[in-house]
This record gives sequence, structure tokens and C-alpha cells, in this order.
Amino acid sequence: MAAYLQWRRFVFFDKELVKEPLGNDGAAPTAAPASGPAVSKFLCLPPGITVCDSGRGSLVFGDMEGQIWFLPRSLQLTGFQAYKLRVTHLYQLKQHNILASVGEDEEGINPLVKIWNLEKRDGGNPLCTRIFPAIPGTEPTVVSCLTVHENLNFMAIGFTDGSVTLNKGDITRDRHSKTQILHKGNYPVTGLAFRQAGKTTHLFVVTTENVQSYIVSGKDYPRVELDTHGCGLHCSALSDPSQDLQFIVAGDECVYLYQPDERGPCFAFEGHKLIAHWFRGYLVIVSRDRKVSPKSEFTSRDSQSSDKQILNIYDLCNKFIAYSAIFEDVVDVLAEWGSLYVLTRDGRVHALQEKDTQTKLEMLFKKNLFEMAINLAKSQHLDSDGLAQIFMQYGDHLYSKGNHDGAVQQYIRTIGKLEPSYVIRKFLDAQRIHNLTAYLQTLHRQSLANADHTTLLLNCYTKLKDSSKLEEFIKTKSESEVHFDVGTAIRVLRQAGYYSHALSLAENHAHHEWYLKIQLEDIKNYQEALRYIGKLPFEQAESNMKRYGKILMHHIPEQTTQLLKGLCTDYRPSLEGRGDRETPGCRASSEEFIPIFANNPRELKAFLEHMSEVQPDSPQGIYDTLLELRLQNWAHEKDPQVKEKLHAEAISLLKSGRFCDVFDKALVLCQMHDFQDGVLYLYEQGKLFQQIMHYHMQHEQYRQVVAVCERHGEQEPSLWEQALSYFARKEEDCKEYVAAVLKHIENKNLMPPLLVVQTLAHNSTATLSVIRDYLVQKLQKQSQQIAQDELQVRRYREETTRIRQEIQELKASPKIFQKTKCSICNSALELPSVHFLCGHSFHQHCFESYSESDADCPTCLPENRKVMDMIRAQEQKRDLHDQFQHQLKCSSDSFSVIADYFGRGVFNKLTLLTDPPAARLTASLEAGLQRDLLMHSRRGT
Repeated sequence: MAAYLQWRRFVFFDKELVKEPLGNDGAAPTAAPASGPAVSKFLCLPPGITVCDSGRGSLVFGDMEGQIWFLPRSLQLTGFQAYKLRVTHLYQLKQHNILASVGEDEEGINPLVKIWNLEKRDGGNPLCTRIFPAIPGTEPTVVSCLTVHENLNFMAIGFTDGSVTLNKGDITRDRHSKTQILHKGNYPVTGLAFRQAGKTTHLFVVTTENVQSYIVSGKDYPRVELDTHGCGLHCSALSDPSQDLQFIVAGDECVYLYQPDERGPCFAFEGHKLIAHWFRGYLVIVSRDRKVSPKSEFTSRDSQSSDKQILNIYDLCNKFIAYSAIFEDVVDVLAEWGSLYVLTRDGRVHALQEKDTQTKLEMLFKKNLFEMAINLAKSQHLDSDGLAQIFMQYGDHLYSKGNHDGAVQQYIRTIGKLEPSYVIRKFLDAQRIHNLTAYLQTLHRQSLANADHTTLLLNCYTKLKDSSKLEEFIKTKSESEVHFDVGTAIRVLRQAGYYSHALSLAENHAHHEWYLKIQLEDIKNYQEALRYIGKLPFEQAESNMKRYGKILMHHIPEQTTQLLKGLCTDYRPSLEGRGDRETPGCRASSEEFIPIFANNPRELKAFLEHMSEVQPDSPQGIYDTLLELRLQNWAHEKDPQVKEKLHAEAISLLKSGRFCDVFDKALVLCQMHDFQDGVLYLYEQGKLFQQIMHYHMQHEQYRQVVAVCERHGEQEPSLWEQALSYFARKEEDCKEYVAAVLKHIENKNLMPPLLVVQTLAHNSTATLSVIRDYLVQKLQKQSQQIAQDELQVRRYREETTRIRQEIQELKASPKIFQKTKCSICNSALELPSVHFLCGHSFHQHCFESYSESDADCPTCLPENRKVMDMIRAQEQKRDLHDQFQHQLKCSSDSFSVIADYFGRGVFNKLTLLTDPPAARLTASLEAGLQRDLLMHSRRGT
């Protein structure tokens, strides 16, 4: 039970008397005509008002003379005669323009219920759609209260004899409505109210002695006894949804609230209750101090008591009195147009206008009632910005009073609306780290903190040395749940020396770079850093090894080398590799990790050899580096046995075939380290025979010079000439080598004798005996060749003479064909046959089968074709010779002309492979004769 005396009183309503509108020519029924200019007068209602209600934009009154009056917002009072005697009850529906009334048309206990449709007119008055007696039976009784459901399907009437009638159906029509007695009791009914919850309709019934509820939307109308307290007339009301549509019963000791099935809270408000009303979240109570029982009050409504009456407006949610005033003889309290209207017995209407929310809040601020202001703002549904402003002012108030703990709690409630720097600056200046920490924690929990806030909060933790709070702050499972910038937190923790916390945060949120930085730069735990890299996915493991590989290689070379081997062959993270061996691993480029081994040649060699064995298709840089490393080791090795082994390894690597595309690089490496065998091998592989020759010449290796000529002289004959020139310039006794070279030159006819003599003339030690045998053999061969040439010349002359005689005979004497056999099939000739001047004869069918043309003898055609080809070649060369001579004479750069003809192959020796050696010399002499012979050959039959 809430104590009434503890509630604060405020003046949240403005009170004024309602005045008639200016310029109103008419007057209220009781007002005297105004004289003179229009003046503003207080509104005065007709006398004898017995009942009041409001709704649909009007205040509705009923009087003792049977008239119903309507007071709209324009304050133009209108009325009509509803009953002949008096109006006792009115109920104006809020959602329909329907008015229900109870009154008397004749003396006696015979009240009538009339339903008025205010939208329709009947002779200028509202249309009465239904009239029926209020008393269902014949027993006389007095109507005490009336209520109508907004859906127009239920109407309940209470009586002084304790009975309640329920009119079910369309209340505006007789034939669609059914009336029945719902309740019978021994105490007068003082209040009725319908409550709709979903599809269930309840009816609250209150008497002077009890409170009960009925379910009227179903059958049998089940009843629930709620309480054994009652109230007087007009002392019950139904709250709005803000109070969950509770039924309010105002007793003399307490005000009770009821649900359809149970009693709710109660409030101890003093005074004898006269009127209870609900208005926009407020409970309006009119009471007087004089103790009068509810039973006597039931009959004292019409008494002319002049006791002072107190009107209190209670805010049940926020526990304060919003307004309190004293009135004389209150008739009723009505609510319309957003205001409360208090009717007094003298006919005056008092308006109670609620102040706006901001004004009420300012009044509370002046009294430093911030908690109450906050509750009021929430109940008034003030927006979040307005609430935040109240919280800020409340926080400032508490801060100024030195209540920092309370102030920070209010500032926390402004998060999201108030700039955090406003609060942070206050507590930084006051050096209230605990309060600042609480504010920053909440700021992070709401995900509104930036990197600076995170830095400040972590610094607070470290200043307080609160490791438990620090661990609680950073132990967030996933990145989506985190309320701060992880990178900033790690940086701050690292600077403060909380390495374990920073490592935990970096590992939990996969900030691998931070984790490795702390392990390697701060803690120097290289083993753990390497293990951590081995757990990372391939891309991250690769990038981190490139970044930190040199540091790891310097401190733990063997383990780092092992990880690099796996990373460059078949990498799987260490945690995933246990049960996922079937999926293919990833492979990094091994060439990119070579710089990591800059100061670790032993590990570099192991890594390179591993890659070359396990992965033959490794990048070329692996083999280049491995070759360089082996050559370095070979060059610096002193032990002969080890040096020989290194020599073999280097040669085997060169012979692996991996240096075909980088021949020059391998050659440079071998030359840099003076690796002669490698240089020679590469020269030989690159067919650089000249370089091999020069290499041996530079090292004066005479035997090797001759050996090179013997091995490669077939591919490059000029080697012998170079060897002869080399030995000719040497001062040492090289007769043995000169003789060997001359023998080969003679066998292959590589140099003219004169050039050989001129070459050897440079050798001061070479005597004539060195080339005597060579010159003798040369002269003998030339003498033999001269004899053969002279014999050939005689043979050609004889042949020429014979051919001329044949030509003469063909021109001067007839040719007799005496062949009896075919020159093709050797069978006897038969007509038709074909004869040629060359003496060959053929069958007609043999000739057609074997001849290529009708004008050529098939037997002589091959030989004749050779001759013709020779003639054409000579003619072509003759033409080229003339053209060459002409260009040579006219050109200013004779050398370029010669080079051009050399490039075109003009000076290449033309050789017909079918010609015998002797025939080549006489071809030009016999060209004219052969042409004549071929031109005069004829076909005969």
C-alpha cells in the first residue's frame, strides 16, 4: 500500500473559469442580456443540472426539467426536451455519435431508457431510435447507474435494489436487442464498466459493499467476486491502457484497482470520496474531509451541503499529486478537448488545462527532483534526446554536489546522445579513475567507443592495476562480439607491459602480426613465434615468414629451415594437418625465401638441396643459388678429398640440364670461381668451340688445343686454321703440333699451300723441314691434277669434233632409220612407230606411255635435261655477273654491295650433283653445240 502523505504535490494544471466567447449575441439560458459593448463573461450553465457526461466534442448535461444540453467547443449552448419530467442518467459513447439517457416522463417509479442518434434529426431535435422501460419487471426501483459498450452490443443498468440488467444485441433497435437480469443483490449498485480484452468482454459491478466481474461475451455469464469493499455513486472508473484497463474503486480509506479476475494494487488516499474519474493517465478524486459513510452519501448527492471539497489529480505511475485545489459543491468532473472541466453547483465551469511537459520538467528541475522528472518524462513518452538532456542535468547536479558515483550513473544513461568527451573531461579533471572506468566500460558495451576511448579505458585499467577487469574486458570470443578496437587495445597493452594480455587478445582475434611482434620483439620467444606461424593458414604463414624469417633464421635456424621446407612443398597448418591429409596442400615459391638465408649458408644449402630433390620443377633461382653456393664451397675448401666431392657435386648440377635457359648466368658463376671444368663443359654444351680453343690457348695447353680440333673440327673446320696460326706464333718448339695440324689440313684441303707457308713464316723456330713433306705432297697432287685436266681437254676437243661432224651429216645427208627393235621394250618394231634423229625408235603405244612430251626422245631426255639446266645456270650467272659489275662501278660503298651479294648466295659454288668431275670444266665449251643438237632433233614416223 502506497502512503499518500509521502507523495509530493505539484501544480501541473492551470485553473480558470470558462468564459463565454466574445461577440456572442446569444446568451446562456440563465444569463441576462448584455448591454453596451460585448464583454467577456463567465459561462453559466442552466440551473438544476442533475447529470453530466462528455464525448464526441461536447459536454452533455441533463437537468431537472427533462432537457438535455450540449456545450460544444465553441461554447454555444444548445438543448432539447428529452423527457417531460427530469433526466437522471446520461452516457455519451466515445466512438459513436450515440447518446443513451435515462429519465422520467411521468410521476412514479417508471424510468425510461432512450437512445438518441445525434447525427440524425427529428423536427430539429436528435432522432430517438429506441425507447424502452429501464425496469425489467414490475417491482419499482430506482436506476442508479448506466453504461454502454462501445460496440453498441451491450448496455448495463444498475438499480438501487442491487440488481443489474444487461441489454444484449443492438441497443439502438428493439427487435435486435434482448434484456435480462444479470445480477441480483442486497446492496445498491453504484458503478458499472465494460472492459474488452481480445474477444472477451467483462462487466465490472460495484455496490456499496462488494466488487465483482462478469464475463458477458459468453454463455452463463460466469461471475468472480473481487472484493468485499464497495464505494458510493460516481466513485468508480475504468483506467486507460497505460494502467492495463483496471477498474478503479475509490473507497473512503483506499483506492483499489481491479483486474477482471483479481484485485490489484491499492492506494491510501484520505478523505471521503465523492467523485472518481480517469483522465489521460491521471486519477481524479473529489473528496471532503467530513466523514460520511458511503450509504449516506448515496442519498446525499442532492443535498445542498456547502462543505469545501478537495480535487486531487494523482499520477499513480510516478507517485505524486499533479494538482490539488478546493472547490465548492462539485457536481461532476468531465474530460474533453484535452482538458478537465469541473462543474460546480452555481453553474460555473472550471477548466483545468495541463501544462506542457517541458514546463513540468522545468518545475521539477528547479526543485532538483530529477528522478521524478525522469519518471515523468518516460510516462509522457518523451523522446530519447529529451531524456538524455534530463540525465545530463541530473548528472551535473550530482557532480556539483560531489556525488561522483551517482553522477556517472546518470551520465551512463546519456550514452549515444551526449558527446562522451563532455563526461570524460569532467572525471579526468577530478581524477576519478574509478568513475571514468565505469563510464568507458558502458561506452564499449554499447559499441559506441572509438580507438581513443579504448586507449583511455585500458590506461585506466593499467593505472588501477586491475588485472581481473582487464582480463574480463579482453576475453571476448569472436570479433563480432567485441566492443572495442582490438588493434588499439593490443597496442596499449603492449606499451603498458601487459604482454600476456596483449598476446591473448591478438591470438583470440587473429591479429597475427601483433602476436608475432610481441613474441619476437618484446618477449624474444622465438620458438613460440615459429610454432604460431606453423598454425596459420597458408597465405598468412607465407607473408609472416617473409617478414620475420630473417630474425627466426638468426636465432633458431634449424627449426626455421624445417618450416620453410614444408611451406614450399606441401604446407598444411599444424592443427589441421592431423585429419585432413587427403586434401592437397599449398606451396609457396621457394625462390622468394632465399634472402632469409643470407647469413646461414649451411641451412641454405640444406634447403636448396631439399627443394631440388623433392621438387624438381622448382624455380630457376633455386638451382642458380645452389650452383653458386657449391662453387663457393669448392673454391674455399682446403681438404683435397672434400674439394673433390664438391667438384663432383657442382659438375653433376651443371649436367642436370637446369641451366639451358640461363647458360650465361651459369658461365659467369663458373668463371667467377675459376671453375675450369665447369667453364669448359658449358662452352661445349653451348657449342662455343672457339671459346674452348681460346681457353686452352690462354693456358698454353697445346695438346688440348689439338684435341679440341680433332673433336670439333668436323663441325667447325676453322679451328684447324686457328690452331696453325696459334702454333706459328709460339716461340717454343711446336713442330710436333704443327705437323699434326698440317696433316689434317692437307687431308681436308682446308687451306691453300701459299697461306700455310705465310702462316708458318711467323714462327721463328719453324724450319723448312717442318713443311717439306706437306709441300712435296701438295706439288705432287697438283701435278697429277694438271695431267688429268690436260687429258680431259683433249677428250673434250675430240668429242666436240665428233659432234660437229654429226651435225654436218644431219644437215647435208639423209638419216636412215634401221632400228628393228623398240628402244623401250626391245620387241620388234611394228607400224605405227616413232623414230628420232638421235637413232632411237619406239612403238607408237610405248612412246605414248613413256614420253613426257611429243618432241623429246624418252631415252635422251634425262641427259638433254642436264645440259639445258647447265646452260640456263650459266646464262643466269652471266646476267648476275653483268649486274654485279654495274652496281659495283656505280656504288659509292663497294663493300656494302659485295656484302649484299654474299648474303644472297651469289658467290656460292654451283655444283650439279649428276655431273662427273671432268664434265664440269668443259660444260661452257660444249653448251653451244649441245643446244644446236637439241634444237635440230626431230620426231619421225
